[in-house]
Amino acid sequence: MFKTFMKVTAASMLALSLSAPAVLAAADGEARSKSGWPKPTRSLKANEKVCKYKFSDGERTVWICDKAVPCCEWEAIGNYVKCGTTVTGCL
Repeated sequence: MFKTFMKVTAASMLALSLSAPAVLAAADGEARSKSGWPKPTRSLKANEKVCKYKFSDGERTVWICDKAVPCCEWEAIGNYVKCGTTVTGCL
């Protein structure tokens, strides 16, 4: 019974981890457009960079990250973008 509980718990956690980014708030300064490159929704501060990515459906997205971290995108989970970390990268 404990093994079944653990399997159900693990499956639930996996499902939530894959669906959670879609319901989270937008990345800092995120803007999207299908007609051209949009401008970020806020201005850059010191030690920040503008990240840009064009998804396969033609949607162009820009967002703002610290210069020390990577710009991350996941087309497989609903064109989700975020800033990574210096430790785990885009995981």
